[in-house]
Amino acid sequence: MAKLPRVTLLDSTLRDGAQGEGVSFSVADKVSIVRVLDSLGIDVIEAGNPGSNPKDAEFFREARNLRLRRSILAAFGSTRRRDTRPETDPQLASLLAAETEVVVLFGKSWDFHVRRVLGAAPEENLGMIGDSVAFLRSAGRRVIFDAEHFFDGFASDPDYALACLRAARDAGAECLVLCDTNGVSLPSRVAEFTRRAAALGAPLGIHAHNDSGLGVANTLAAVEAGAVHVQGTLAGFGERCGNANLSTVAANLRLKMGRDCLASDALPELTKAVRRVSEIANLALDEGMPYVGRRAFAHKAGMHVDAVRKAPASFEHVPPGAVGNERRFLASEVGGRSVLLDRFRRLLPEAAKDSPLVVKAAETLKRMEGLGYQYEGAEASLEILLRKAAGSYVPSFKLGRYRTTGEHPAEHPETCAHAMVQLEVAGRREVSAAEGCGPVHALDLALRKALMGFYPSLAEMRLTDYKVRVLPGTGATASVVRVLIDSADDRDAWTTVGVSADILEASWLALVDSIEYKLVKDSRAGIRDRNPMSTGDEHADDDDAENPGRACGA
Repeated sequence: MAKLPRVTLLDSTLRDGAQGEGVSFSVADKVSIVRVLDSLGIDVIEAGNPGSNPKDAEFFREARNLRLRRSILAAFGSTRRRDTRPETDPQLASLLAAETEVVVLFGKSWDFHVRRVLGAAPEENLGMIGDSVAFLRSAGRRVIFDAEHFFDGFASDPDYALACLRAARDAGAECLVLCDTNGVSLPSRVAEFTRRAAALGAPLGIHAHNDSGLGVANTLAAVEAGAVHVQGTLAGFGERCGNANLSTVAANLRLKMGRDCLASDALPELTKAVRRVSEIANLALDEGMPYVGRRAFAHKAGMHVDAVRKAPASFEHVPPGAVGNERRFLASEVGGRSVLLDRFRRLLPEAAKDSPLVVKAAETLKRMEGLGYQYEGAEASLEILLRKAAGSYVPSFKLGRYRTTGEHPAEHPETCAHAMVQLEVAGRREVSAAEGCGPVHALDLALRKALMGFYPSLAEMRLTDYKVRVLPGTGATASVVRVLIDSADDRDAWTTVGVSADILEASWLALVDSIEYKLVKDSRAGIRDRNPMSTGDEHADDDDAENPGRACGA
């Protein structure tokens, strides 16, 4: 059987992704993302439009000093303007000034857009495409031509849409990219139109948006119909509903379709890379994202957990490690004791299902959930709970007291709240104060300030999200609340939970668990020294095991 052709990947996070709501990259951000994409072996990184804004122009100047191992950079821009020669067109001049080996050039291929948006005659648009491609080729650039609105254009006038592709091909474009710019096509239409465009005999690509939720499906349909070049954004974000998610596409190409893409050793790094790009973009990753989301290999129902432990393929379509993710068994009242046993065996490998410690942990879990705790989304707090039950928990500090105050109206909103904490670490009393944007922020800063001298690795930790939910069945302003705090460092992300009728106490409990988990995982990885609170007796007090929400004297 003949080997299928390699599919080249173009990532547009720095161009199309930057057009997504809430996304704004600095030049340093762009450089960081380029390095992530290069490590994966993305073939082409579409790094921006140098003619559209000063920031992109500055990036391309700085990018000349980048030494990439696997990827090449591309500048993005449009065909020449109407009634302008290529040699005098400022857009084309900016593309040459970017000094990239590859230029991605887009042009109209829908007769409706040509007349109503561009205000040009159809033949004039064909000349704009051909002239622009030929001009860039004569300057030594490789050209990828993006046929904007191709699928809408083909549905309206197939001959004209193909004529636009032919004009780019004949002028020297090395790849013709069919763009579902509005994201409205169905996979059947994408496949049919791609097969018909393949009659031109030129390499084809696909650029799909996700407005109908079909970005990935349309991309794969185009590949099956003959496309050998795929465009998207690594985490899927982009204008409106985003672009085809390139991490999902790449994993499907490699694992489901047997198509070569990315570097040979890159797929196990996929999850980490997607998280890093989302973090740089300051966007919360959709944890339900295929392959790389935290929920992608999460199992909750007891029967599912039991089946996966016996035969992972029973409920997992690929091994989690193939994409750098991990299997998660969610602990809850419907998860059964087998979930806890799996977690427990990470702490006590010889633990049995009927072990008194496992039984006690299961009872504690159900009791805590009865109080409003929910651990399926707060696995860091779950690990702290299980460490207490296993007798391997040593608190990193003890709380004396804390106090918060606020100001309203606030003259300076970023410092409208103040917090003081009094702690004890290894017999030493520490008092620290901080101000922040709200009492929880101030508490977090004061707590870490007090602990930094003992645990320097806390300097790299940050809170990334904070959620409050009023629990049902409770009353108005006297309600019990559940607080979830998302935290991260340079390697991992984790979530902790706290529950109380006092929102500050609930926040404090989640903060404490977040710091304790950070220190536990760093100790496990050999990143920090021995806990100064440890006396060598690693068994928690019975009170701690019975009252896990009050760990560390919190």
